[in-house]
Amino acid sequence: MTEHWTPASWRAKPAKHLPTDYPDAAALAGVEQTLRGMPPLVFAGEARRLKTLLGEVADGRAFLLQGGDCAESFKEFHADNIRDTFRLILQMAVVLTFAGGKPVVKVGRMAGQFAKPRSSPVETIDGVELPSYRGDIINGMDFDAASRIPDPARLLQAYSQSASTLNLLRAFAGGGYADLYNIHRWTLGFVNDSPQGARYHELSEKISEALTFMAAIGVTPESQPDLHRVEFFTAHEALLLGFEEAMTRVDSTSGDWYDTSAHLLWIGERTRQLDGAHVEYFRGIKNPIGVKVGPTVEPDELLRLIDVLNPKNEAGRLTLYGRFGSDKIEARLPRLMEATKRSGRSVVWAIDPMHGNTLTATNGYKTRPFDRILAEVKSFVEIAKAQGVHPGGVHLEMTGQNVTECLGGARALTEGDLADRYHTHCDPRLNGEQALELAFLVAEKLKEDRVDAALRAAV
Repeated sequence: MTEHWTPASWRAKPAKHLPTDYPDAAALAGVEQTLRGMPPLVFAGEARRLKTLLGEVADGRAFLLQGGDCAESFKEFHADNIRDTFRLILQMAVVLTFAGGKPVVKVGRMAGQFAKPRSSPVETIDGVELPSYRGDIINGMDFDAASRIPDPARLLQAYSQSASTLNLLRAFAGGGYADLYNIHRWTLGFVNDSPQGARYHELSEKISEALTFMAAIGVTPESQPDLHRVEFFTAHEALLLGFEEAMTRVDSTSGDWYDTSAHLLWIGERTRQLDGAHVEYFRGIKNPIGVKVGPTVEPDELLRLIDVLNPKNEAGRLTLYGRFGSDKIEARLPRLMEATKRSGRSVVWAIDPMHGNTLTATNGYKTRPFDRILAEVKSFVEIAKAQGVHPGGVHLEMTGQNVTECLGGARALTEGDLADRYHTHCDPRLNGEQALELAFLVAEKLKEDRVDAALRAAV
């Protein structure tokens, strides 16, 4: 890993989960060349700002909330869907901020989350075998031979949709839609309508009291414009390295290379090989980056990976997303946290409680039980506390839409409910109610730990 790095040096490394069956390599190269001339989607200064905020998380002074679609689609691209997911993240952030007593860094799995690794290169239905669907940036979801052929033109459509999504997100974040008082009013609607709303009423009342007090002393959106807007960042799994290479630019201020397709990029569990193409690409970009860490990684392997991706041990550079499953986290995470703590590696530890808790229902639907998701988050917080590590955040696959893809939650969705509104293009997502309920339940846990820490400090 000491050799010279370029945005294209990953091409000399073994690459997993990249499509190799484009029928016209020249057309693909032409599209990638076109992308090299397109404007950046994000700017290096924004990525540096996110790295600074994640440094606060690494130091225990903030909390990361990252969430959004499993995989964005061309078909469901709509301003209302973007708005509803953005609003949901803000609602969750307010609840977590108040309970945890720390600012929340808000990152959306949006404006670029198109490509998905697949466990099998082929899919068989009724005896017909076709290439697997790999996300709209590569091929189509329809189960026919033409749709499953990788199409380079999809890269340009993904770029265009990402640009439109970012434009709308920036307008929402800075144009008054993110007003703190509006966000809380939306959350109150959830509390009043939820079957478990009474459980969250006390916390909502305390937030209302705090806002009333702020207004009484003159702290309002009119007197403090920052209450009208929020900082919001985007992220996706950088799986399709040809697209990422094309979006990699030299920052005129620092002279460093940045991937301008998103503020934060992460490496998936299936592509984090030390000698692989994805690690090679990631080691050279200066964006804040992340790695999914599953139940097979060992402490020594993790430390070697950290040293390659964050050789200067910079706070905020590297986020580790644990994704173990509620039944494996207690056996696997403590040793990994202990290793990073003992060795002095500066990382953000966050939890992805979605991927390790996936199962197939008896009616054939892929789903995730809410109780298992919550259990893994609670275990993460408790393990971090025991290891003396800051539980830095959560990474969720969710949507603001009223889908029926995950079991349980306040409305106790059953297997029989899954077929009602099962709309995901890939993996099951928490719906808006389930995600906000999770935020309240995590908030309760964070509040308990904050109170315990205050009591210990007072002794």
